[in-house]
Amino acid sequence: MSLDKVIYTAHATAEGGRDGRVATDDGKLDVVVSPPKEMGGSGDGTNPEQLFAAGFAACFHSALKLVARRARQEAGESTVEAEVGIGPINGGAAYGLQVRLVVTLPGIEREVAEQLVAAADSVCPYSNATRGNIDVSHAVA
Repeated sequence: MSLDKVIYTAHATAEGGRDGRVATDDGKLDVVVSPPKEMGGSGDGTNPEQLFAAGFAACFHSALKLVARRARQEAGESTVEAEVGIGPINGGAAYGLQVRLVVTLPGIEREVAEQLVAAADSVCPYSNATRGNIDVSHAVA
């Protein structure tokens, strides 16, 4: 996939990998990262999976609100929860991710909500970037 044009470019620098610090060039994000306890770390900082989950949830929620507005549906009280799992692949030779998005759309019929989630999946940049690369599932709560 290639972009028609670049509208915005984010810049972040990591120092120390999973056990260090990551910051954006504008200073709006500056966090300590550390492996979670489940991966043998201290769990004292955030981790790349949490950052990915936060980004995916926010991006998907924006896409959901866009498609809901186009469909004349009220999504004001909606939420998107992203669960990002990490684990070994290829017999432990590498690591991979999986994502589960749980969407809550109060006051919208389930069938309509599922249609909105499917439409948001085709609009969301994170969905488009991950499609065919990692397992992403969607659930309507």
